[in-house]
Amino acid sequence: MQEELLFRTHPMLRLIDDDIVGIPVLAQKLMVIQATMIGRCLPKIVRKINRKMETAVVELNKLPMVMASTGEALMALMDIIGSAKESLLRILIQGDFSEFPDDQKMHCTARLADMLSHFSDNLQAKPEDVTEFLMAEIKILDECKCVGLPNFIPRSAFLALLSQHVDGIHVKPVEFIKKIWDYIEVVLSTVITKYSENFPQIQSSIKRAGRNLITKIKELSVSRVIEIVEMEKLTDYTCNPEYMKTWTCYTSEQEKFINAVLNDARKPESFSITVFGNVKITHLRKYHAHLLQQAFDMKMRITSYWTLVLRRIVDNLALYLQLSVKYLVNSQFQKEVVAEMVDPRGGGGVERMLEESPLVASKREKLKNSIKLLKESKDAVAAIVDQNSGYGDR
Repeated sequence: MQEELLFRTHPMLRLIDDDIVGIPVLAQKLMVIQATMIGRCLPKIVRKINRKMETAVVELNKLPMVMASTGEALMALMDIIGSAKESLLRILIQGDFSEFPDDQKMHCTARLADMLSHFSDNLQAKPEDVTEFLMAEIKILDECKCVGLPNFIPRSAFLALLSQHVDGIHVKPVEFIKKIWDYIEVVLSTVITKYSENFPQIQSSIKRAGRNLITKIKELSVSRVIEIVEMEKLTDYTCNPEYMKTWTCYTSEQEKFINAVLNDARKPESFSITVFGNVKITHLRKYHAHLLQQAFDMKMRITSYWTLVLRRIVDNLALYLQLSVKYLVNSQFQKEVVAEMVDPRGGGGVERMLEESPLVASKREKLKNSIKLLKESKDAVAAIVDQNSGYGDR
């Protein structure tokens, strides 16, 4: 009664609405407000819990199952090999780099094309002359001369000159093919690391198999490239009609050249040749005309033919490289990895798959605990929502 009288007579308290007068009424109003606030916040909390739980479940499912038998381990190994092989097929052969969109070193067909283009430019770059014009040809002709008609160029002389040219570039193709396989080894290691990350206990063995395979193919490739280069010494042959066209064009200046060397009263120090530019000729005046003609003719022959030889070497290496990469992916990769994993000297890789690595076991336990905690949190939030829903309805 006194409380009621106070609220009726007090100048400030009497302004309060009669509907909210009294402690129980105020408490009820506060609980309604609290329920409303909780009702607004809890759905967001639930959504966050669901997202985290879904992520944890996905991560848990990605982990390899615990192997119970050698058969299961072997199946898992073949799955790793198959996935890696498909990845290598896309990256190295098909030119599909969607698996590594931001890693340019893994865009392999483009990088291989760049390396081949650079090799071609480097191989066909004209070297600086280390001898005076025609002197190399004159020296070889002098060493290859024989009893016979003077206007015939000995084939042995041309082959000797060709051999000198080949020896001058034989290191470049070998260095190129080694560089190619060093690059492919990095790509192979990256792919193996990705697809064997859930089995760290065998990752080193698979990588070792990859390195061994690259070493074998690199040795075969070096031997093959040496053959490709060396066989150019044996036979001077081409079916390309460009050779005759180029040689005919180049030799058209022979008569003017001989006249400038031997018959020009002005005794010019140099002569302009289309393919070589200005060349010194004073050192040639002591030689007979027929020797100069032979030397000039052989110079133009080797110049016309050498361009085709260099292009042929580049083409052969490009075709052989494509074949070797396909051989690596389709034929040898799986054989090498399986051989390494079943070899007892390698530590019994398949058997080691039965023992889950501490890293994976720890990750699995953490994910399970996280999922359990998130489920408990979700249930607790649901209980709070149910408890407060009654207050919100009042």
